Amino acid sequence: MLTSLALIFLVGLSMAAICQKLQLPRIIGMLFTGIVLGPYVLDLLSPTILSISGELRQMALIIILLKAGLSLNIADLKKVGRPAILMSCLPASFEILAFVLFGPVLLGITRVEAAVMGSVLAAVSPAVVVPRMVHLMESKYGTEKSIPQLIMAGASCDDIFVIVLFSTFVGMAQGGSVNVGEFINIPISIILGVLLGAVVGYLLSLFFETAYAHKNCVRNSTKVVIILGMSFLLMAIETWLENIVSVSGLLAVVSMACVVKMKSVDFVSKRLSEKFGKLWIAAEVILFVLVGAAVDIRYTLGAGIMAVLMIFVALIFRSVGVSLCLVGTNLTLKERIFCVIAYLPKATVQAAIGSVPLTLGLPCGKIVLSVAVLAILITAPLGAMGIDFTYKKFLHHDVKVHHA
Repeated sequence: MLTSLALIFLVGLSMAAICQKLQLPRIIGMLFTGIVLGPYVLDLLSPTILSISGELRQMALIIILLKAGLSLNIADLKKVGRPAILMSCLPASFEILAFVLFGPVLLGITRVEAAVMGSVLAAVSPAVVVPRMVHLMESKYGTEKSIPQLIMAGASCDDIFVIVLFSTFVGMAQGGSVNVGEFINIPISIILGVLLGAVVGYLLSLFFETAYAHKNCVRNSTKVVIILGMSFLLMAIETWLENIVSVSGLLAVVSMACVVKMKSVDFVSKRLSEKFGKLWIAAEVILFVLVGAAVDIRYTLGAGIMAVLMIFVALIFRSVGVSLCLVGTNLTLKERIFCVIAYLPKATVQAAIGSVPLTLGLPCGKIVLSVAVLAILITAPLGAMGIDFTYKKFLHHDVKVHHA
């Protein structure tokens, strides 16, 4: 296991540095490292590491969401209310529609199987999008119109919507019927997640303030460990309650971090954000190398040109969905195009659920996994490069000039 961790960190960082030198996003190097070191190519990673890969990827995602929450300004989020809500469901719905319409023609699958495939591929990757939006917020690109906040909020809720649809369509493919209750769970999951996180964030802030008032100052490094521990607990609560009520653990994590930021002085929240930024250096490598390791490269070879065509048709539909979400906003054409590009990348959700239909023995399992793998290999680099290469050209740099 230690050898595997050494390979993940050293080879992953080396490949990321090479990609950076070539003016490519670092995640391409990390994904490539995972594919090569993973069980389907060189098989150099310990089965122990691979068996807890899902949990490790979740921990890494929690770290970047905490950094995002500590960087978010609630006032900015209020500005983008309606488009952010639409961004959490409309682009994914359009992409699933593309699969339902064109999947049977291009890939020879049934409508229900096409819906299953669409729901696997419809989620945007928070692991690719969120760190980039945090970077834009910190470097003040597009922040005047709250563009990074809009994309980040939409991307965080988008996954919940898609996973509910996925479980519904899989049930239908297995001969079940549509359960309306599952769709009602989507807003409930979002609202309860935000409320739970806000309460925990408030209690944490109260604890830190009380400790400070009693001359027991909690160091920022200790706060990071406590916040991280509470985040893991919030994710566990989601699992404990899944048969009773739906709660989004990831949204609870972001909400908790937002409240901690609101209740802390600027200096403290900035220091905490910086510390989570340092943790992200290691977490990012683990996340993307393990996403790469989950990619079964053998399936891409059999997918064929029709699968690639299907992915691009779906991305066109998705882009139309994003454009509709932005109708009535004051964004310029370039800013709208940037939002479309930022909503392209897929990685984390596809790596997590891409193989589920195959595991369940659905006839479409193999083709779903093939297209999911191809989508990661095409859209994660495409979206990451698109964001990295266009944000300076398409977004306004909000630098405030202070006159003496």
